[in-house]
Amino acid sequence: MIADGPITWASKKQPIVALSSTEAKYIATADCYKEALYIKSLLQEITETGSDIKINLHVDNQSSIQLVKTGSFNKRNYAKSKDRGKEKKGKTTKVDINPTMMAELVDVNKLKSRCQTSIEKMREDFAKNLSLRSTTGSIECLPIKYEGKDYELQELAQIIRKNPKTLVIDFSSFPQVIPDVLKAILSSGLNLNPQQDGTRLYVPVPKVTKEHRESLSRNAKALYINCRDAMKDIQNEFIKKSKKQTGVSEDLVHNIIKQITALCEQYQTDAKNIYEIKNKELLGN
Repeated sequence: MIADGPITWASKKQPIVALSSTEAKYIATADCYKEALYIKSLLQEITETGSDIKINLHVDNQSSIQLVKTGSFNKRNYAKSKDRGKEKKGKTTKVDINPTMMAELVDVNKLKSRCQTSIEKMREDFAKNLSLRSTTGSIECLPIKYEGKDYELQELAQIIRKNPKTLVIDFSSFPQVIPDVLKAILSSGLNLNPQQDGTRLYVPVPKVTKEHRESLSRNAKALYINCRDAMKDIQNEFIKKSKKQTGVSEDLVHNIIKQITALCEQYQTDAKNIYEIKNKELLGN
């Protein structure tokens, strides 16, 4: 409305391809406002009261109203009808991630949370299993299976650092678990060789050798690959859910699939960067 009168509309081929009803109304709102500004500028030239005219936009789509306020679509490169589907060979097209649009088909927060959980698990595995020196902290968290149940070593024994080169694990109150603990330590990949004396295990902390560094590096890569593959599985799961949606345009589904892929690839890149930093630390680079 302008000056309490409606602006008339004329139908014509739309030069911009909207990928959702929200975006279509957002574009229409912007075009309407441009037309209103043009009319207002004409009135300002021919009358003295044109500058006092207020422009009121009436939009019934709440998502579009939010986009008008935030301008979330302003940075997106809209596809012209004649250019749809065309991509330059040898070049990767940057995908702008728009959570508001993605939310029309998928739970964006859930997608982000699951990817972040995969990264945090990798971080925890790095901290627990990839220490250059077999510290007390690494031993304390060592998983022990006893009589069908899982425990941490610190729940079954008292762990003491006798000196910088030796750990003492005291099983005075629970000696029957010693065989299971020995088995767990020897198979842990921590490069430890415990010696038993009664109800105690003496664990020499080995020097860091090149072979040990390389072994830890291989373990780090395996943990990173597990994390990356887990996020790819999450990506594929959400893509399948998007494809199964009904009552939406193919363009919207296609665009959101691209955004899901781009978002998951960002998390995969974060995981790779964390791995590369850890790998350099392990190899001493």
